[in-house]
Amino acid sequence: MADPIITLTTDFGTSDHLVGTMKGVILNANPAARIVDISHSLVPFDILDGALTIANAYKYFPPRTIHIVIVDPGVGTERRPILVSGEKQFFIAPDNGVLSMIYELESCTVRHITAEHYFLNPVSRTFHGRDIFAPTAAWLSKAFQTEAFGEVVTDFVHFTMPKAKSSGQAVKGIVLRVDAFGNLMTNLTAEDIPVDSLSDGVIKLTVNGKEVLRLGQTFASGNPGEPIAVLGSAGFLEIAVNRGSAARTLGAGRGAEVAIDIT
Repeated sequence: MADPIITLTTDFGTSDHLVGTMKGVILNANPAARIVDISHSLVPFDILDGALTIANAYKYFPPRTIHIVIVDPGVGTERRPILVSGEKQFFIAPDNGVLSMIYELESCTVRHITAEHYFLNPVSRTFHGRDIFAPTAAWLSKAFQTEAFGEVVTDFVHFTMPKAKSSGQAVKGIVLRVDAFGNLMTNLTAEDIPVDSLSDGVIKLTVNGKEVLRLGQTFASGNPGEPIAVLGSAGFLEIAVNRGSAARTLGAGRGAEVAIDIT
C-alpha cells in the first residue's frame, strides 16, 4: 500500500522525546508512512479517556489506517501487546481495555503480538511504544499480513461503557470526561432526552444536584456564565458554558451524576 497512514494516540505529552522517537522508529522501517497525531494529551494512566478518544476519531480515517493507542500504566508487566483487525482499520495497543469502545463498535479479530523479530532489541521494560508498538505498526503497514504477528486470542481485556439508566421519573447518567474547555461530556444520548426538548428550549436537568435549565443547539446558545446542555459532535449530551468552564461553574468532574426529568 502506497503511503500508509499510522496514527498516534497517547498520554505521553509533547514535552520530551517519546513521541518523536516513536515516529523515528516508524519512518526507519517504512519511510513512506504518513504519521498523524490524534492526541498526546490524554489524562495520564486514564484508560477510559484513551478509549473515548480513539472511538471518536478512528471512523474519520481511510480504510487500512493503523492506529497506535497507548495508555499503558502496566508497561513492562505481563499485560499483552495486541493487534486488532477491525472491519476496515487496524489498532495496536496494550491489552488493558483501552480499545473497549472499538470492540463495541466493530467486529474485531484480536491477536497477541509475539513476533519478536519485528521488535527493537533489547526491548525496554518502560518504553514499549518505541520497541514494540511503533515497529509493529511500521512493519504491518508494509504488507498488512496480520497473521505474521501472532495468534488470535479471545480472552482480551475489555470493559462495558457505563450506560444511562431510568430511575423513577428520571434518566440518570454520569460525566465521562471533561475536555480542554471545561465542557462535561456525559453518557446520555439523544435517545435519553425528551423528544420535545431537542430544539432550543427548557430542559429539566441536574448535574451534581445543580440545575441546568436550557438545551441549546450550539455552545454559544447560553448567556455568559449560564450552563446549558448541548448535543455534542460525538453524539453525547454535553454541558457547556458560553466562553466559560462548565466544570468550574458547576463544580463537577468525571463521575458526577447527571439526571434528566422525563415527566
